[in-house]
Amino acid sequence: MELWWERKGLAYNENNQVTFAGKNVQKLGEQLGTPLFLYSADRILENIERVHRALENTGLPSRIYYALKANRFGPLLTLIKSSTACGVDVCSPAEVRHAMSCGFYPSDISYTATSVSNTDLDFLTKFPDLKLNADGCSMIRRIGERTPGRSIGIRINPAMGTGYASNELLRYSGEKPTKFGIYISELEQAIQLAEKYDLRIDRVHFHTGCGYLNDQLPAWEKILRECLAMIETIPTVEAINLGGGLGVPLTAEDEYLDLSEWASVIKRVFGDTSYEINVEPGTYIVKDAGVLVLEVNTVETKAGKRFVGVNGGFNLTMEPVHYKLPCEPVLCRLPNPKEECFAPAALAPVTFAGNINEALDVLIEDLMAPPIEEGDLLAFLNAGAYTSSMSSNHCMRGEFSEYLLLS
Repeated sequence: MELWWERKGLAYNENNQVTFAGKNVQKLGEQLGTPLFLYSADRILENIERVHRALENTGLPSRIYYALKANRFGPLLTLIKSSTACGVDVCSPAEVRHAMSCGFYPSDISYTATSVSNTDLDFLTKFPDLKLNADGCSMIRRIGERTPGRSIGIRINPAMGTGYASNELLRYSGEKPTKFGIYISELEQAIQLAEKYDLRIDRVHFHTGCGYLNDQLPAWEKILRECLAMIETIPTVEAINLGGGLGVPLTAEDEYLDLSEWASVIKRVFGDTSYEINVEPGTYIVKDAGVLVLEVNTVETKAGKRFVGVNGGFNLTMEPVHYKLPCEPVLCRLPNPKEECFAPAALAPVTFAGNINEALDVLIEDLMAPPIEEGDLLAFLNAGAYTSSMSSNHCMRGEFSEYLLLS
């Protein structure tokens, strides 16, 4: 039998132990200790190559900018820089410095952020080759005051959004006004401000949601068409950044995003233009290229509910709590053959809870799982994005280690 998440590079081996990127996860957990993040270099490069091939099929010039905020592990960034033509998407001066320390040049960097301070701008405007995208009219004015005559991008807000399972928490844009970007009601003001300071708007950026899959592609196409109508009012635009948001399967019911159809959407909307298409995926590139290994420290039944406690919580993997996304913990070593452990009769509902002293530190409730014992190691799948990069030292439990696995 094959479990829904198993694939090349991630599966149980003949000894009923999880292998990831060619390595035995149980053994690495025992040797290196937990909490432990493991990242597959091969999977990262494969994911980038799939997006690259899909963009080539649009017939339009294109470039990928990896979203650094998804995972900022230095060896991972250096791998991307040294092995691909990707740039990097950043959203703070510290991320600019970090990207450059990992080998990226200012010309490789696309900067899009919100509530940008004057101190930030004093730093950012020192780099004329950095692709600086203004999030609003205030930022346009303050860039113009510092460096009149430079090229800039602007971030627009189409008042439409989509994301994984149409999750409202994942939308950057929608019916409710958000802090991100320039709405159509302010677009003319933004254009006039750019003209006042001799700023050339040669790029437009938008990002409207996270983790979308095939079911969300029709909504995403509507968003692209709405944005195109706004973009066409600016004749100097040369490149369009469609943002990120490409998702990966998180449950057995999810299907892999059809990148051929994704690219077809781009071609239908922009195929008659000469714009360069930029995208900035983070989740798609690294999420399924990482696992978080934790140790089971508590197994007990409370008020009829089976709880499994582990030595990490929402401070290490925030998405299940913060965004209500599903997660998938799997035993690193099965006590019996896989067919026996995952037979329907062997499964029972289990609630996985972290070690943070907060009521909301529940990672997933009532997941059907095989028997789990104290001392077992669990691999939490899809832990490559928005886990370690969003970690905190809440309850002073923020320690973890990270390793990039090379083939």
